[in-house]
Amino acid sequence: MQSHAIFPLFYLPPVSYFAALQANDFAFVLEAHEHFPKQTYRNRTRISSPNGTLDLYIPVVKGSKVHTVVKDVKISYDFKWQRLHWLSIQNAYRNSAYFEYYEDELAPFYEKKFDFLFDYNFELFEWVLTKLKKAPAINFTTEYIKEPISQADFRDKLNFKNPEILFPPKPYFQVFEDRNGFIPNLSIVDLLFSQGPQAKLFL
Repeated sequence: MQSHAIFPLFYLPPVSYFAALQANDFAFVLEAHEHFPKQTYRNRTRISSPNGTLDLYIPVVKGSKVHTVVKDVKISYDFKWQRLHWLSIQNAYRNSAYFEYYEDELAPFYEKKFDFLFDYNFELFEWVLTKLKKAPAINFTTEYIKEPISQADFRDKLNFKNPEILFPPKPYFQVFEDRNGFIPNLSIVDLLFSQGPQAKLFL
């Protein structure tokens, strides 16, 4: 029986997340029962901007922290973060080669309101997989196991504050590379908007 790696579910994950998935032959389970950790990619993503990187975060309802199971964390709409995120993505990638190729499909994620962060991240995750021409069987953990036996555990290895790129993807052209140089490990949309259907070749 093939062993599975355990991955957290992120908001528009960094490129190395999908490189790690591919290195594990897309045999994985998504963690659904961990306690929601703060300041991670679970509710944050990092995109390009004229001045370097730009971090976007999804606010969560107060109380949805530390001791809340991740699948039960609710999204807060106290301010219009969806509009802010979409405008930021448009401003950053409007001139990229493939932004218009994906724009109409991605825009609804910034119009429809989701109650739970996990559901929102998962639908985005499924969308990205289809763009990468991947259709793995997706399973979820049924309980939280702190130290799983015989499974690769990526829940704490893809860190937002101290990124460790375990499976570095190939460099590719970025929209602001002329002023910022190549910035590794941005959101997967950075790669998609740059390379389009060829994005999977860079993982």
